[in-house]
Amino acid sequence: MSDVTIYHNPKCGTSRNTLAMIRNAGIEPEVVLYLETPPSRATLKALFKKAGVSVREALREKGTPYQELGLDDTSLSDDALLDAIEQHPILLNRPFVTTPLGARLCRPSELVLDILPAPQQGAFAKEDGEAVIDAQGKRIQK
Repeated sequence: MSDVTIYHNPKCGTSRNTLAMIRNAGIEPEVVLYLETPPSRATLKALFKKAGVSVREALREKGTPYQELGLDDTSLSDDALLDAIEQHPILLNRPFVTTPLGARLCRPSELVLDILPAPQQGAFAKEDGEAVIDAQGKRIQK
């Protein structure tokens, strides 16, 4: 089993790019298709803590029932937000990645490079053609 895990939505370009960068480092991660197999409440709490994000920061608004559920109400507790994520896993922003070096919400996808335990093994460009890694496996600075 890999010591790298990605909470992945294959319909999301950012998530696909993040997974591809993990694999470009020669790592085959554990891929959790969180819409099919939602993480437990305890796993979510630990993931958010490790990533240094609040439950609210882990919520996804676009393409979700965020507005219909009134989740923009800042008086809602973390428990209420976690209840919503458990009932509607699409509310979990993605992709979250955990490695021995930490955890990140990888938006943008290049944030995964900060926590990968292995270097990139060659050039990499995102699906939209944006070059991220050069032929020597070095991050291209913007």
